[in-house]
Amino acid sequence: MKQEINPQDSSRAEAFSMWMSSPVPMVTLVKTFDVTRLVKVSKKSGVKFNVLMCWCICKAASSIEEFFLLPVPGHLYRFDKLAVNVVVLNDKGGITLCDVPYSEEIGQFNADYLEVTCRAAKTCKSTSLEDAMIIGTSALPHTELDCIVNQYSGRWNNPFLAWGKYRKGLFKTTLPISLQFHHAQMDGMQACRFLNNLQHEINRIG
Repeated sequence: MKQEINPQDSSRAEAFSMWMSSPVPMVTLVKTFDVTRLVKVSKKSGVKFNVLMCWCICKAASSIEEFFLLPVPGHLYRFDKLAVNVVVLNDKGGITLCDVPYSEEIGQFNADYLEVTCRAAKTCKSTSLEDAMIIGTSALPHTELDCIVNQYSGRWNNPFLAWGKYRKGLFKTTLPISLQFHHAQMDGMQACRFLNNLQHEINRIG
């Protein structure tokens, strides 16, 4: 469910006043994660690495109130559930965007992910969930990347995570991930808590 709230009655009152009209309101943080366990679980279970990563992202965000808030010019909305946006290579050689609803159960999330992304690839039509707070993602596994900074169009204020190819080491596998967020939605404190949560969820998955 999507509900409009008064920014001045929320914990984001001051931040909303300061950053909502800023020409460049997005903040980008980059953290290198140990994804050794994620890779092992993916290979053992047959579940795609990207599916597991997206589930961990939603799980890490689900305990942070600010991730359910969406600031738009003059308005602040609160949602009661999360979803993740995925970029799919479609059958025409282009890209299609689709939203996958978050489920606490990984098996259900995996089923929804496969259904939604396969349909998007075949139909070449983007889909969206209007009643869920969307966390954007983009995976570029073709090369190793140190950092990704997304463009800010002013059209979408949702948090956005991006990553490249993970790096295999002798004892562990690592992956730098970029988090971009709107400063009216959250501060660095909440963003850092999310990044710590994400590593925790990656460590305990499976």
